[in-house]
Amino acid sequence: MTDLPLPFRDPQLSFSRRADDLLGRLTLDERIAMLHQFAPAVQRLGVGAFRTGQEALHGVAWMGPATVFPQAVGLGATWNDDLVRRVGEAVGDEVRAKRAQDDRVGLNVWAPTVNLLRHPLWGRGEEGYSEDPALTSAIAVAYTRGLRGDDPRYWRTAPVLKHWLAHNNETDRDTASSSVRPRVLHEYDLRAFRDAVRAGAVAGVMPAYNLVNGRPNHVSPLMGEHLRSWTDQPLVVCSDAGAPSNLVDSEHYFDTHEEATAASLKAGVDSFTDHGTDSTVMTGRIRDALAKGLVDESDIDTAVRRLLAMRLALGEFDPELDPYAGVDALDTEEHRALALEAAEQAVVLLKNGGLLPLEPKPGRTVAVVGLLGDVCKLDWYSGTLMHRSTPLDGIRERYGAENVLHAEGVDRIRLKTSDGWLQVPAAGGATDGEARGAEGTLDPALLAGRTDLPPLTRGEEATELALVDWGDGVLTLRTDDGLYLSVADDGYVRASADEPGGWVVQETFRMEAVEGHDGGHRLLHIGTGGYVSVAADGAKVAESGERISGDGATVFELETVEHGADAVARVAAAADTVIVVAGNDPHINGRETEDRTTLALPAQQDRLWRAAHAANPRTVLVLSSAYPYAVVDAADALPALLWTAHGGQAAGTALARVLAGDVSPAGRLPQTWYASDDDLPGLFDYDIIGSRQTYLYFDGTPLFPFGHGLAYADFTYSALRTEVDGAHLRVSLTVTNDGGTAADEVAQVYVRRAGPEGTARPSPEGLGRLLGGLDEPVDLPLRKLVGHRRVHLAPGAAEHVEFTVPVEELGHWSVAHGRWTVEPGAYEVLVGASSTDVRLTATEVVQGEAQGPRPVVGRGLEAADYDRQKDTVILDRSRTAGDVVAPATAGSEGHLVYRACDFGAGVDGLAFLVSGEGCITVTAGGQSLSTLFSGDRGPYDYRPVEAALHLRGVHDLRIGLSGPLRLARIDVIPGKESS
Repeated sequence: MTDLPLPFRDPQLSFSRRADDLLGRLTLDERIAMLHQFAPAVQRLGVGAFRTGQEALHGVAWMGPATVFPQAVGLGATWNDDLVRRVGEAVGDEVRAKRAQDDRVGLNVWAPTVNLLRHPLWGRGEEGYSEDPALTSAIAVAYTRGLRGDDPRYWRTAPVLKHWLAHNNETDRDTASSSVRPRVLHEYDLRAFRDAVRAGAVAGVMPAYNLVNGRPNHVSPLMGEHLRSWTDQPLVVCSDAGAPSNLVDSEHYFDTHEEATAASLKAGVDSFTDHGTDSTVMTGRIRDALAKGLVDESDIDTAVRRLLAMRLALGEFDPELDPYAGVDALDTEEHRALALEAAEQAVVLLKNGGLLPLEPKPGRTVAVVGLLGDVCKLDWYSGTLMHRSTPLDGIRERYGAENVLHAEGVDRIRLKTSDGWLQVPAAGGATDGEARGAEGTLDPALLAGRTDLPPLTRGEEATELALVDWGDGVLTLRTDDGLYLSVADDGYVRASADEPGGWVVQETFRMEAVEGHDGGHRLLHIGTGGYVSVAADGAKVAESGERISGDGATVFELETVEHGADAVARVAAAADTVIVVAGNDPHINGRETEDRTTLALPAQQDRLWRAAHAANPRTVLVLSSAYPYAVVDAADALPALLWTAHGGQAAGTALARVLAGDVSPAGRLPQTWYASDDDLPGLFDYDIIGSRQTYLYFDGTPLFPFGHGLAYADFTYSALRTEVDGAHLRVSLTVTNDGGTAADEVAQVYVRRAGPEGTARPSPEGLGRLLGGLDEPVDLPLRKLVGHRRVHLAPGAAEHVEFTVPVEELGHWSVAHGRWTVEPGAYEVLVGASSTDVRLTATEVVQGEAQGPRPVVGRGLEAADYDRQKDTVILDRSRTAGDVVAPATAGSEGHLVYRACDFGAGVDGLAFLVSGEGCITVTAGGQSLSTLFSGDRGPYDYRPVEAALHLRGVHDLRIGLSGPLRLARIDVIPGKESS
């Protein structure tokens, strides 16, 4: 007689039935244990340990050597869904291959990041794909499909989208609240997640650290209302690291951790990432919440069931049937070629006056200068390089090393103390250290600096140091041996780091002038906040665990041996053409935990391109960076300008091939490049409609627009055809390569609502005079991307390109009626090479549904459903659901406009559902009044406040708010006739 397998091990059964069977066999303690990131094995059932969370943003990260592809924003710049899918497949295969070598590698991958690049100063812009939700969705669908694999039953890896929701600031990221109005929520932020989830290749989502409308994302009802409504698949929600504790410790949203954990679980969090590998703290909180009746076992079971379904899909219980179980593709020839292809396709040619392509010729010399000319920069979510190509490497290989000159452009300095020169002593018997993180780690934030080298000291001989100012006075200092000055846990300063890096960067300093010391400076170590003191036992920033204060700092005299700009000018003058490579270090001035402060190129790098151009007008500026720069002068003065995100292991070879014309550039900007900081709204202003953010609403003149990018060939657009076919808008066109070289073109399709030219704006009345632009008509996008296609064309070749666009994409969220609305009327279709380079247009009439005025008599008004606002924020109505509106700051007056409110046959007043105390001013139908109210109850204790106001017919309603109040809702008081 044959023993039958337990049902959860029977591959003939559905994953759902198998998950239910295994769930029923687990004890309560075993089920609770599965809710932590590091779930232990259940040996009595033969169930192994499981870990959620393997970083794989653009390659396998943190777990040692792997193929390193371009940064995510670089993948977004390719505008190539097929390419990105192939990258996802390669990354997924390498996750599998590394898992076979190291069981610390997890198959639940935390990638991609789909937060929209709303604001270019966001420190984590390198992790996203685009400022546009449609492009972000397309790239995310492609990447997740690659990560997931094509097998209909089993998954290669299980991707988790990051970070739900409206998360674009590192400053105060765990306490700041994003105020997101309903239109921005539905048209912008939710859209970035929706399509990838609907595509069926997403296993879960990670909530962000921030709050949205006053409520932490980890207890957001939107996960149930929207996220899980988009699919029948049991999505797993994994908390961000430490976020469950933040609900009490930093956000103070709950009084106890048991309450916070219970609220997270009920809101939909399934896996708690907190306290590292120690699961006892979180599982203890869950047990306590259960004992106090804050959750019940069904809440626990729901989460565990989702986790088990994911593990079943990954083939954990069917290794003999798992088609990905034997994958060993790591650093293959195909992956290396793909990394090069991706890096080439990510290069964006911003400007070209004819200098490029620069064909290699006998005797033609090229100077490579700039701080990023001979580096291959990695970011926090990169793997360890197995191959490395810097711009200098690539250009030497392509043009011949004998034809290439180089100057880095660092300032070379020496530092003198009152007792001698600062010097790096000989390493003695110390051996070369392995690159930080090369061996792989579950948490690279815990990696420590080297202590096997002697600390800096002072003596008669000076050590020359390469000084770089990365902007805002943030400095790095490096020896001729390529080692950066760094501080280890013992507080001593050593020349020990190959690159700046780490969760807290230990290789950055500030130079502070010392009053009363002519030319004297103190050296502040940014990572610890301690000042450098050079004592008999060496240079240090801390002693006995205490930071050294400014009073205890050594005063240095700085002697400049050579200015970097002089070295650059000398080399530039000796070459036929100069390639200046500038940009950022991804660990400094703009990264996770740190936003940028300006769009400006750091002053030291600005001086370098100017010095090169003054010495040689044939100067090309290459910006290798994780984000845009406002390089207005360079764009005006230089004959050629390019941008690429940090391109991974093949970055240098890719750049050289583009410069030489082996590959025609065809990357396109995934976000607007603004000309000035003055064009930017505040970092915390998430109202892209009201503050005119992104190409969707920005009505100024950008330095370079969304979708921009040039090629070495010209393209003609022709034969545009459009047709509304039921629920779809069909668009077709022909793209022809008119140039003499094979090249890619990215055809882009945009739509916008057509309207009669010269339409007069309504005149402000009453309170509206104070609101300025609040009286403008409904704000719809200036243009909106609905399709794109990257095509490769030989010289003279043409391709017919077709797009099918759901008609619903022409719509917007109607705050008047609480639904998605496609208004009837004419819509323009704009086709071209960028959001502003429109080549062809057509108009189609759509038979939509006119929304009409707001039916306030029957529906009332939710306060957050305004059409315009000024100086208000949206907050939480309760800890579990709902929104309210409040003045943005104490002492300020907030203003709201609700357009076209239909008061029917007449109402006798308005009832405001409020908490707190203050004053509400109402203007409508030529009438205006103010209502004062008081109260000392809590922010969630609402009561109605009535205002007598006789209104009939359709009017705009304007509300003023002042004082510490919250407005939740407005209802009408029926008139005597209507009642």
